[in-house]
Amino acid sequence: MAKDHFNYPALMDAALRGIVRKVLERTAERGIPGSHHFYISFRTDFPGVEIPDYLREQYPEEITIVLQHQYWGLEVDDDRLAVTLSFRDIHERLVVPWPALTGFADPSVSFGLQFEARPAAADGAAKPRIEAKPKGEAPTSAKMHALPVPAPAGDTPAEDGQAEKPAAKSGEVVTLDAFRKK
Repeated sequence: MAKDHFNYPALMDAALRGIVRKVLERTAERGIPGSHHFYISFRTDFPGVEIPDYLREQYPEEITIVLQHQYWGLEVDDDRLAVTLSFRDIHERLVVPWPALTGFADPSVSFGLQFEARPAAADGAAKPRIEAKPKGEAPTSAKMHALPVPAPAGDTPAEDGQAEKPAAKSGEVVTLDAFRKK
């Protein structure tokens, strides 16, 4: 097999994280339109993540935050996102580097992505998890894991900006082969 000089899995991971960044950039500029709202999951133990100590104690590995009605000061740049949310009626600033991201979902349109938190490689390239392919299958398709997306709801406790973890569900694997010309 030829050596992958382009590191396609890393390029794909960066592109998918770029979708999240673009959506949040637009949100920072214009607010959240319509019934859109976002579940953002990230590793709390990842280097560079800034959250209050009590949240880190309550969620030592991963947390899911909700951006819908009560969020303030959303800032998005090439390295991270930062937002202020209300926890226990106290406004807290969270800073999340992009590599700490583990999931993003917009349940209003049944869209979700799931990532593996990844350290920055020495050359800055991503090192996502790659699934083994059955023998004889061409290594031309990258796979992503679909994040279980909760059904849209009216008034939920998540709307007040409180952190919560969605119920564990198994995701379906989506391959990009279906979209490739044959």
